[in-house]
Amino acid sequence: MLLKDHVPAYITWAQYEQHLARLAANRARADTIGAVRHGPSLAAGLLVCGRCYCRMQVRYGGPRQLHSYTCNRLATNYGGNSCQYLPGAPVDAFISQWVLTALEPAALTLSLEATARLEQERQALDRLWQQRLERAAYESERAARHYRLVEPEHRLVARQLAREWEAKLTAQRHLQEEYERFVQAQPQSLSAAERSAIAQLAHNIPALWHAPTTTLAERKEMVRQIIHRVLVAGEGMSKRLQITIEWVGGGTTAGVITRPISRIEHLSDYPQLCARIRALAQAGYSTVQITAYLAREGFRSPKQAKPFSRPSVVELMRRLSVHQPRSRRHLPLRKHEWWLSDLARAVGVSHSTLHRWRQCGWLQARWHAHSKRWVAWADETELQRLKQRGALPTGYKSHHMWLDAQPAQPTASSHFANV
Repeated sequence: MLLKDHVPAYITWAQYEQHLARLAANRARADTIGAVRHGPSLAAGLLVCGRCYCRMQVRYGGPRQLHSYTCNRLATNYGGNSCQYLPGAPVDAFISQWVLTALEPAALTLSLEATARLEQERQALDRLWQQRLERAAYESERAARHYRLVEPEHRLVARQLAREWEAKLTAQRHLQEEYERFVQAQPQSLSAAERSAIAQLAHNIPALWHAPTTTLAERKEMVRQIIHRVLVAGEGMSKRLQITIEWVGGGTTAGVITRPISRIEHLSDYPQLCARIRALAQAGYSTVQITAYLAREGFRSPKQAKPFSRPSVVELMRRLSVHQPRSRRHLPLRKHEWWLSDLARAVGVSHSTLHRWRQCGWLQARWHAHSKRWVAWADETELQRLKQRGALPTGYKSHHMWLDAQPAQPTASSHFANV
């Protein structure tokens, strides 16, 4: 039988249970948030997949050493597809923004008022528990009186009354244990001094958050004090993420953020983007003007969430078979000269690939001063050579073995030096 506080102890029973809860939470398991680590991921241990509702893992690395959140529970346990792969930067930015908003003085004042109302509700529940405990104590005491008043010679009656007394004592003990669990599950009430200290600290939290001396582990500790978990789910392959923050004191905050994606076709506004580019090109606008219009109208690139650059607009127009205005496309060119967009379609490669070949000296090109564009030279033999290079697998177009096997070609400036 457990007797709490029966002998002097180093710590109280409440502190002992808090230590056990902290040790259990720090375990590196799927159902716990884990201990705070020193990585840059702010939502480590708090982020939950919106598809399988399991905690997401943190991955570090990549070309720019950025972190990301992944969930492979369906693939690992059931042989399905991976749930989600999310970049860490937009998720952490959303969480830090709402954490600072929640810790503002006005927000803390509302939270303290809400806490006061919840405390009143807890006091009402506590009175109901006390009444139930008093009722159980009365019934066990009544059963004890009945057992003591029975005559010794009435053995059968005495045994029945003893069993009833034991049942009442068991019910009273179980009810007392349930009440103790109820009390432990309730948050600790704040005193007037603690409320005043929290209100004063609210003015210093933003400065403390952005201070260079504040470590990432300390920011994570601050986040875990007020956030229970963060639920995130992507809308298919699009750039939109549905994110919900569940606060420790109750209540939720939902929002939508955007993430960089790999393919432009997965943009949620891709049909509107294509229609807008076609309309602007049909109206006779140049690629520079189309790029400016797209930036003003809020269209963003899929990877960096920034306005489209002019090369990106040119490449997208090539995919959509949208041509330049007639006045610029039909400027006089010399024999065997091509606009890069026309040559890209003829060779079957992207516009950026031709620029890379031009920079490496594999494509003969000159700058057209009037149209502000590059012009390439390619006769029938040169066109066939470029097509052979473009037909090579990805990553093999610049292979030295293939280059060494080719006959010597004129340099990039040989043709234009003789015209």
